[in-house]
Amino acid sequence: MTRRLIVVTGTNTDVGKTVATAALAATHDDVLVVKPVQTGILTDTRDTDTVRRLAGVATQEWTSLDEPLAPDTAARRQGATIPRVQEYVDRLVPLTSQHATVIVEGAGGLLVRLDAEGGTLLDLADLLAGALPVDVRLEIVLVCSAGLGTLNHTELTVGALRARGLDAHGLVIGAWPAAPGLAETCNLEDLPRVTGVPLLASLPAGAGALDRAEFRAAAPRWFRSA
Repeated sequence: MTRRLIVVTGTNTDVGKTVATAALAATHDDVLVVKPVQTGILTDTRDTDTVRRLAGVATQEWTSLDEPLAPDTAARRQGATIPRVQEYVDRLVPLTSQHATVIVEGAGGLLVRLDAEGGTLLDLADLLAGALPVDVRLEIVLVCSAGLGTLNHTELTVGALRARGLDAHGLVIGAWPAAPGLAETCNLEDLPRVTGVPLLASLPAGAGALDRAEFRAAAPRWFRSA
């Protein structure tokens, strides 16, 4: 059995990263979802709560911050001390011996600062690549939008990964509209073409409103149809 650590990031905030994380979790066995940093806890639903509601899997949240801002900014405004990215890596690696699949959901995009020293999710993925046991596969899944602007945002994110010697395992469109327009239809073909990264799935808009049974039943089909 192949063990995996999957890092989920997005081209922007609000592209459907949490629902995509839940869908990935629903397609794996013996899975743990980790949210290293959650912001906006005073006003927003926690991402781990959404994942548990939809996928019914185990979750962990390690750092919680009040305002819905980048973690570094939220911590500074709150006067909170937050862990360095390396500390998250040190906690993640042992979990791969306890679960077949560990899924790590980032905060915002790839270059959002997760700590006060400028550490990002890109740094976390880079450090994990050198720290994971040889029998654990690192996969980076990039969640993107369907509409105008997504080609540029997705290419930029894939380029940032490759500049560090990292490859995206696949793309997930986080919210595919019920009535796609010309831009969305073209992007469905163009995203894998311009990035060189396969499209794993297109999640239907509104998937996050399904109940757990419906969501878990549908998730494998979303990925098989990609």
